[in-house]
Amino acid sequence: MNGHLTWYVARAAGIVTWALLVASMIWGLLYATRVFRRRVSLWWLLGVHRFLGALAVVFTAVHVVALLSDSFIGFGVRDVLVPFTSSWHPIAVGWGIIAMYLLVAIELTSLLKARLPYRVWRSVHLTSYPVFAIATIHGLSSGTDVKVVVTSGLGVAFGAIAIAISVIALDQRMTEAPRRPVPGPRSPAEFG
Repeated sequence: MNGHLTWYVARAAGIVTWALLVASMIWGLLYATRVFRRRVSLWWLLGVHRFLGALAVVFTAVHVVALLSDSFIGFGVRDVLVPFTSSWHPIAVGWGIIAMYLLVAIELTSLLKARLPYRVWRSVHLTSYPVFAIATIHGLSSGTDVKVVVTSGLGVAFGAIAIAISVIALDQRMTEAPRRPVPGPRSPAEFG
């Protein structure tokens, strides 16, 4: 294991990133749909959602840096930043790069939400659904751990949960009158 530590870190960081994407998506849907009504603070749900999204970006960076540091496959900067140019599983790696760019765009627009028009923020934020799908495709097609039944089983379970909550959210949105989102805090001090 010592000779390939960075390869194991890269794999683990990829799996953790995907799990954080699922968790962030679930928390975001719980916040948006107000499923818990008054039983849970909306600020707490939003705070956890934001934290999970930021952690997903951090673990994506760990994943990419570990791949660059590893000599097992020998990824170069171009391989991890330009979609579909990698010599190792170019299509699968390309999907991962696209998901990474979309995830970073979602995170940046979320940090700038107070300065952006609501429609712009929402349009970019809705790409979280394709990010989830693309990241799942990336993991299933390039991940070396996919053959492990537990990993695949957890992937299917988390995916099913995310899809179920998405269906609930869409159903609620279609049956209820539209409402404006709860405005975000104006400064970091107000959030804490």
